[in-house]
Amino acid sequence: MRKSGLASLAFYYCDFRDEEKRDLRGLLSSLLFQLCDQSDFYCKTLSGLYSTHRNGSQSPDETALTECLKDMLSSPEEAPVFLIVDALDECPSASGTPSHREEVLIFLEDLVNIRPQNLRICLTSRPEVDIKDILEPLDFHSISLHDEEGQRQDILDYVKSIVHSDAKMRKWTAENKDLVIDVLSGKANGM
Repeated sequence: MRKSGLASLAFYYCDFRDEEKRDLRGLLSSLLFQLCDQSDFYCKTLSGLYSTHRNGSQSPDETALTECLKDMLSSPEEAPVFLIVDALDECPSASGTPSHREEVLIFLEDLVNIRPQNLRICLTSRPEVDIKDILEPLDFHSISLHDEEGQRQDILDYVKSIVHSDAKMRKWTAENKDLVIDVLSGKANGM
């Protein structure tokens, strides 16, 4: 749909190891950049943000970035927009008030509550309590794979395939292979 111009797509993967991929600013910057490449309207909207911030010599704050994204999503003439936020649980929840994760959750909650008619959001995460507390009251559809037996079997099958196909691991004793398989698939906890 995106390739034919019938939809826009922006994907963001939260990564606790990458400073720029675990907070609201990184999320907003990435989404804006991806969307501006898919529509003249989105490009003009982002260009307006650039202009109001002294042609890029002044960095916009998160509020300005948020408003820019909301402006992009407010046009009913634009094709549906699919935003995918993967691994939200990778945003840190411990440091700062609010934490990086909390800022992202508040942003997503606000985005859902303004109800842009052409917006679809797909969010993936482990079922962390703080994430569930924000998302459950929202009007959305939730699919949990966390406790599904098929999910656990897929993880077990994947770990087995790696242990048995890796050149170094093939030399291990059967006992060591079984131990690695048991520990890794058990600690995966459905993820």
